[in-house]
Amino acid sequence: MPLVYKYSICLFIFLFSFSSSLLTQEFKNTNGKEINKSSKELFKWRSSRKSPETTQIEMSNEWQLFNFENNDNYSFWVGHSTYLIKINGIVILTDPIFSDRASPFDFIGPKRLIPPAIPLNKLPDIDVITISHNHYDHLDIKSLKKIYKKNPDVKILVPMGDKKLLKRNNVNNVFEFNWWDNINIENFTFTFTPVQHWSARGLFDRNESLWGGWYFTNNETSLFHAGDTGYSSDFKDINMILGSPDYAFIPIGAYDPEWFMSESHVNPEEAIQIMKDLEFPVTYAMHWGTFTLTSEDTVEPPIRLNKELKNMNLNQFNVVKPGEIINLK
Repeated sequence: MPLVYKYSICLFIFLFSFSSSLLTQEFKNTNGKEINKSSKELFKWRSSRKSPETTQIEMSNEWQLFNFENNDNYSFWVGHSTYLIKINGIVILTDPIFSDRASPFDFIGPKRLIPPAIPLNKLPDIDVITISHNHYDHLDIKSLKKIYKKNPDVKILVPMGDKKLLKRNNVNNVFEFNWWDNINIENFTFTFTPVQHWSARGLFDRNESLWGGWYFTNNETSLFHAGDTGYSSDFKDINMILGSPDYAFIPIGAYDPEWFMSESHVNPEEAIQIMKDLEFPVTYAMHWGTFTLTSEDTVEPPIRLNKELKNMNLNQFNVVKPGEIINLK
């Protein structure tokens, strides 16, 4: 078994290893259920897991030739769920992780297959950071501390229950949200939306903080970042309440074995269904190619996605290289 995959398994076991009887449960998904696997399911998963083929995906150096400050309405996929977005003059960074591992430890846990497409010290000034939930591949304290030091006025938007974690690490300007709460920043409204997932950073804090996606909009444009999610009716609700976004960033990886992961992570076909539920925004893939978290091969998600898009004669769902320029209207 490749060492990186062994580390991934260790982290998942670390997060999944205690049942609800030992943990304080607080938040649930909109269907009223918690995602919590039984000991029998855990044993079945561990005993039947396979090692994926890991690949370093192709990256782009277009960002190196790009003037961040003098341009507007652009985005770059940095890796995993991290997108750098500048829209109508405001610079947003989603789920920033620049650390080598998605882990509480420096020596174990999922290790990056690719470096961040844009190094942290090369980022433009950041106005807003959005955090979808507190798993280590989405809420990376080391990265947040470095970004906050470089951008002391940055506003950091987190789910309910996570503010205290940042405050303990001397990261301020933190705002906490329940589902459907919103905040106005400059000319944008940021709304925290439900998605289907769960939270934990240790053995005894499962679902003690919330999880969700971020919808940000003004009079000219709207964008939606889905965070980390299984498929649910939440996306139809988002469309009904907030409207169809112009752009969406949707996960396509970390789904195998699907009998175990499907509640938490969409597969490529379900990612397309989310796009359909949102009434076909221009969509960009994320949450693949950066860490080995589950059993599918590194390059399987975009291959499977593009095959289904071709079968359905759709072309709105884009797979971009990390570091490639995305032009937003």
